[in-house]
Amino acid sequence: MVSSSSPMTMTQEDTQTATIAGGCFWCMEPPFANTEGVVSVMPGYSGGEEEDPSYEQVALGKTSHREAAQIIFDPKKVSYQDLLKIFWENIDPTDKGGQFADRGHQYQTAIFYHNEEQKEEAEKSKKELENSGKFDQSIATEILPFISFYPAEEKHQQFYLKNPTHYELYKEGSGRGEYIRNQKNTS
Repeated sequence: MVSSSSPMTMTQEDTQTATIAGGCFWCMEPPFANTEGVVSVMPGYSGGEEEDPSYEQVALGKTSHREAAQIIFDPKKVSYQDLLKIFWENIDPTDKGGQFADRGHQYQTAIFYHNEEQKEEAEKSKKELENSGKFDQSIATEILPFISFYPAEEKHQQFYLKNPTHYELYKEGSGRGEYIRNQKNTS
């Protein structure tokens, strides 16, 4: 199992970074954490201009940041396209106002690309999803240039492991759990 605090045994040249916003960052960590080739997953804040935002500032919509997850991965073991597939499977890409019970800009979905190759792959992936016929509405997820990433406070790191009951109650209560199950059943 990969954790957000596991030591890096690879050099930076061996890894790549993906940054995504999929609503509540607690729910974005687990889908990637057990993926072979993922070195670490770090919940945090991205897409905004303010430096070193706090959870309270972001959650209350007092910054231009979104809750996000930064994924360090070994491209020899897992592709960026594979990570995008996991991302799409764990969000409602048609929701313009946030994700599930979480509303507001800070919970809107986005793919923050780190280079032109990621931008092209993200755009291709989004277009494929739009053309799949899976959704009646247009895909609202934005594809944006990566600006910065600030790790969330320690209590939010690996929340699903530290507080499994709270995490599961939140995931189910927010509607995300049921949505994901329904999407898998209709695929």
